[in-house]
Amino acid sequence: MSLVFALAIYFIIWWIVLFAMLPIGVRTTEEAGEEGSPGFAESAPHRPRLLPKMLATTVISAIVFAGVYAVIVHKVIKLDDIPFFPRYEAVQESR
Repeated sequence: MSLVFALAIYFIIWWIVLFAMLPIGVRTTEEAGEEGSPGFAESAPHRPRLLPKMLATTVISAIVFAGVYAVIVHKVIKLDDIPFFPRYEAVQESR
């Protein structure tokens, strides 16, 4: 696996995990018991706490990337191990 490919995969995993983490623990201004400011949407988060979410996203993404790296580089799971994929030999014979 090249460095550029690894960085691209990590970047994609990081963004997916970030979007999964963003709604966790978010409360609106009304739910926080405060009065909203004019010009802001009522559904806007009161305190989004982005830095802790980005740090957690980085740690979780590193763990997920380690699993993906093991699957790709060390061939922990081969395509022939996945039951609904066509077998490699069958694909080669049909050509």
